[in-house]
Amino acid sequence: MMMRVLEDELFPSTPGKVKIERTHAANRQLHRCFASTSTLFLWALLLIALTASYLSFQSFVDTSSRYFTASWGGLHWERQIRSSAAVRREDGIAVLVTGAAGFVGTHVSLALRRRGDGVVGLDNFNAYYDPSLKKARKALLASHGVFVVEGDVNDARLLAKLFDTVPFTHVMHLAAQAGVRYAIENPASYVHSNVAGLVTLLEACKSADPQPSVVWASSSSVYGLNDKVPFSELDGTDRPASLYAATKKAGEEITHCYNHIYGLSITGLRFFTVYGPWGRPDMAYFSFTRNILQGKPITVFRGRDGTDLARDFTYIDDVVKGCIAALDTAEASTGSGGRKRSPAQYRIYNLGNTSPVTVPALVGILERHLKVKAKKNVVEMPGNGDVPFTHANISLARAELGYKPTTNLETGLKKFVKWYLSYYGYSRRVGSKS
Repeated sequence: MMMRVLEDELFPSTPGKVKIERTHAANRQLHRCFASTSTLFLWALLLIALTASYLSFQSFVDTSSRYFTASWGGLHWERQIRSSAAVRREDGIAVLVTGAAGFVGTHVSLALRRRGDGVVGLDNFNAYYDPSLKKARKALLASHGVFVVEGDVNDARLLAKLFDTVPFTHVMHLAAQAGVRYAIENPASYVHSNVAGLVTLLEACKSADPQPSVVWASSSSVYGLNDKVPFSELDGTDRPASLYAATKKAGEEITHCYNHIYGLSITGLRFFTVYGPWGRPDMAYFSFTRNILQGKPITVFRGRDGTDLARDFTYIDDVVKGCIAALDTAEASTGSGGRKRSPAQYRIYNLGNTSPVTVPALVGILERHLKVKAKKNVVEMPGNGDVPFTHANISLARAELGYKPTTNLETGLKKFVKWYLSYYGYSRRVGSKS
């Protein structure tokens, strides 16, 4: 009896019933499978949608963050740019001055503004030397209506925005990593500023409408190990003595390419040891003054053959006159939309004083004006890229720019010392701070 029950359960007398139940079971299994797949698909769609929404939101946040934290942009910023660039004299020019909070940049910007030209400055306020001095120069420019944008010449978006906001007629490119000896400590900064930064700026200039005429600061350092004096623009410059000099030489080659390919009007100015009020603290005359007043010893280098080093010291006002003359005589660029229509002007000039003075003579002049005797350590010049002398042949600049320096070192240092004592708060009794 028990066996029959088991048989009936395991082998029913109606086989069709088994088929029907199995079919229903398979259908239920298939339905569950499709339902499960549909659910997974819907969850996947939801996950994709959430991910896309998150990424879009994150992009919005990043964009908004950049917008609100950027030091440039916006309607108020554009109004400041346009106001600063406004020309206030007949036949005036609108100039973008890079490195405007630097030594030469500040003086050139002031000279342009005083005669009624439009000027907009650009400076990254880096910490190569005390940024507070650069901020003070910026404040000086602001008091004369010159707006300085805080930004880097490597920022292509910023440059494009500036050219989109103002149709600059000229660019005075003075932004650079300066100094010969610092290149040993931080060589990458020279390539970043003097090579990459220059290319970024020229790219912006070639694409601008209209294309501006470009005047830029090269350096007497390009003459390197040249022992023929005075240095002429026709002399070879293929033996640089420092990385700084090499980047400036590279700049001359790069600007020639942009002139040749894109029709940019370009003028390079080889500065010779510029000095004066609001100068650079890393320069010898500046650091000598500081140390002499503080009673600290100064290091005076001498050539390996025992000769005194000499420099063609050039007063800032004379250099500014050369810069302005270069801007005024610059012809228009000949390109449009990144294409050259005809050959464009390309020039290089020495801007020096053509009267070299030895470093010991410089120290003697400072001692007289400061009324303090210097404590001198005379040592042999190290192999750090410095050269023993510089001497400018300025006949070309004199003939074509009307350049004529008028300030000798005695007069120039007297003006510098007067500024230094006032700026750093020394009383008229030299050596003591008020």
